Amino acid sequence: MKRTIYDVAKEMNLSPGTISKILHGNGNVSQATRERVLKYVKEIGFVADSSARILKAKKSFVLGIVFSDIAHFGLEHPFFSSVLQHFKNYVERYGYEIVFIVNRIGELELSYLKWCKVKKVDGVLIVTGNINKPNIIELVNSDIPAVSVDMVMDNLVTVISDDGMGIEQGVDYAINKGLKRLAAVSGPLTSRAYIERLEAFKWTLGKHGMPFQENYFSEAESYGFNGGYNATKKILENSEAAPEFVFAFSDELAIGVIKCLEDNGLRVPLDVSVIGFDDNYFAKHLTPALSTIYQDKQAIGEAAAKKLLDIIEGKKEEIVKVEKIPVSLIIRESTI
Repeated sequence: MKRTIYDVAKEMNLSPGTISKILHGNGNVSQATRERVLKYVKEIGFVADSSARILKAKKSFVLGIVFSDIAHFGLEHPFFSSVLQHFKNYVERYGYEIVFIVNRIGELELSYLKWCKVKKVDGVLIVTGNINKPNIIELVNSDIPAVSVDMVMDNLVTVISDDGMGIEQGVDYAINKGLKRLAAVSGPLTSRAYIERLEAFKWTLGKHGMPFQENYFSEAESYGFNGGYNATKKILENSEAAPEFVFAFSDELAIGVIKCLEDNGLRVPLDVSVIGFDDNYFAKHLTPALSTIYQDKQAIGEAAAKKLLDIIEGKKEEIVKVEKIPVSLIIRESTI
């Protein structure tokens, strides 16, 4: 027979209220009692019935996740997967679970908004997506609380890295090292992040009195290695002199950049310095180890989680609509 919280309380000679406080991580309970109860419920495999809590709070304690994978990395995306994991860790501490919101399950196809209503989610994290898609627009404009870690839209609270800060740090470093032929390789400019990084690249050159040269810029046709390789090849073909510095707007692009430079007889960093953007887990293990812009994935995931829970609790007036998390330049072997 399934144990209830009252059965556990009787077996441990404690009140049901004390057991409830311990299981939900709140209340004034001694550490010794707390440890004793947690050890016991683990031994007996007890799981508290959340129905009463849900009815009392008038919430489902379920959050939806929309992961519209425009980069085609799936859940293995080195940046967004880490942000999502930190988001998940945070909300689970407050008793929430997450479900993925998709367009289709089997033969049943519904919009993101309709799936959110079917799943009865209290709010939704839009990890990444296309701001022009009707599915996304409908969800953002609905009454379901929504936060994103990628998109900036009206009616949407967003937590992102300070892209401009990162680009400025990288370009400043190159110019302070005396490098003059500065190139940039961007991912597809359908992405907000790449648009902002390109604008910051142009602005920082201007700050130093240097012109933006079209022949030293290339927009990759894809987000990963091949995109970086082919974009770099175009720069080399269109320029009389090879660049002294290439700013790849992601670490994945940077891998292709370095390979293309080496295939064309250019040494990194002796002939060309390269900086990426993200500081993904593999960056320090490349040969040469990649200099890059570090994005604080934990801070982004946790800030997004806190904002979403605050919106659900009705604390909208206290929330900054777009929060930018500081980044930092990490110098490794791919730069002089």
